[in-house]
Amino acid sequence: MITPELARYIGGLSHDLGRQIGIIAARNGSITHVIVGDANGVFIPELDAYPLGRKALRGLRYIHTHLKDEPLNNEDLSDLALLRFDMIAAISIKDSLPHTIYAAYLMPYGSPKKHETITEDFYRFDLDFNSFVHSLEDEIDRSRVIDQKDRRERTILVSASTGPRYGMEDSMEELKELAQSSELAVLDTVIQRLKVVNPKYLLGEGKLREIVINAMDKGATLLVFDQDLAPSQVRAIADTTELKVIDRSQLILDIFARRAHSRDGKAQVELAQLKYMLPRLTGKGTAMSRLMGGIGGRGPGEMKLELDRRRIRDRIARLEKELKILSEARRQRKQRRVGNRVPIVSIIGYTNAGKSTLLNTLTRSSTIVEDKMFATLDTASRRLRFPRDREIIITDTVGFIRDLPRDLLAAFKATLEELEDADLLIHLVDMASPRHEQQIASVENILKDLKLDGKPRLLVLNKLDQVAKDEAAYMEARYNAVALSAKQPETLAPLLQAVEQSIWESNTRAQA
Repeated sequence: MITPELARYIGGLSHDLGRQIGIIAARNGSITHVIVGDANGVFIPELDAYPLGRKALRGLRYIHTHLKDEPLNNEDLSDLALLRFDMIAAISIKDSLPHTIYAAYLMPYGSPKKHETITEDFYRFDLDFNSFVHSLEDEIDRSRVIDQKDRRERTILVSASTGPRYGMEDSMEELKELAQSSELAVLDTVIQRLKVVNPKYLLGEGKLREIVINAMDKGATLLVFDQDLAPSQVRAIADTTELKVIDRSQLILDIFARRAHSRDGKAQVELAQLKYMLPRLTGKGTAMSRLMGGIGGRGPGEMKLELDRRRIRDRIARLEKELKILSEARRQRKQRRVGNRVPIVSIIGYTNAGKSTLLNTLTRSSTIVEDKMFATLDTASRRLRFPRDREIIITDTVGFIRDLPRDLLAAFKATLEELEDADLLIHLVDMASPRHEQQIASVENILKDLKLDGKPRLLVLNKLDQVAKDEAAYMEARYNAVALSAKQPETLAPLLQAVEQSIWESNTRAQA
């Protein structure tokens, strides 16, 4: 653990100075830090040169002097848990010589105790440190709730709000689905109902510390908050842990960065990410540097996090100009469609409601389909022919979601403007979802924000094959909707009939 010579040396210095002295040592015995504190404590500096990563323990041990014969205090044990030291020890000094050693080490996850302590006369303390710490680390790894072969990023999902608990539980289920879409391994979820929101940490400092320690015990590398965090909150939370910290908006931005393939989509996502990052770059310290690559740092590339604010603003200006050009190209294509007088029908709805599946089934095409949120991001348009030489252009738009990040909604406004040209909006709803009512309301709110709530709409309930017949009939009547299964072509006739009636028969009546 420490040689008697070194212990006597720092003990003598500590006694003469009247201050605690700490050393941090690597497993090979080399001293990485020497810290001089005051009579009551030692401030441990940043350990960025020795990152924790996916390891159970940091590979450093921390030893400091106590001027009085007193054991490790709560602050020492908190440092052990948060900083993941191999071992922490305090050596009490008597007559300038080492007297008693108080040591502690972390216990494997699931043990009755979080840590084990040792109290021994310094000169009787005998420990084969390297052998002990390697055995301990192996045992901690085995006890973790993760598959060591799973290379996905590991996360703890956190929801802290003053709202009702049932609403937070629904929101947490959606956050889990978002995490799955971003290929995260969810190790645990934490729901904390607050009496009042902490402006600095969102939730109480003690609860935050408990969450961080639990996350590291389980091997998490990322904390995802369901609530949008202010830039100051991201920095404050990141200062308490070496885990990466992101919020719901940043997770959605990451999914969009994965899914964008078209020139429009990539430019829109990059613009939204840069606008999101800009206020969070002020005094970024380690809070943003931990997001280099991976979840929350995908899209325009790692370099964007190193850019100063001026260069980011320049890039934002260039992207906005590029999107303006692309918007003009879309306007010209729209004029050609209007000239041909081909009606346009747009499929809208909550993400993962089955919009791409419906488009594929209606037009016998092969748009990418996955059971994930935002599986497809780029708008797809196909022609659909009706009897009597009639045809429409049917488009599949980006999925909506509750509290869509404002920057993202603004960036995608150009794409969503295409909805203005639609003669009919098919609002597709996942009738099998327990949250379908909230999802309908979210889509209606977004349409209102886009000033599209006056557009003719047809409510269509999808996933008829996953709902009991009487329940489906009730929902059809309640919402005055059409029920179908996008996977079963034989159920689509009522939809085609309703579209035909809405576009051509209503126009005929209007002309009459």
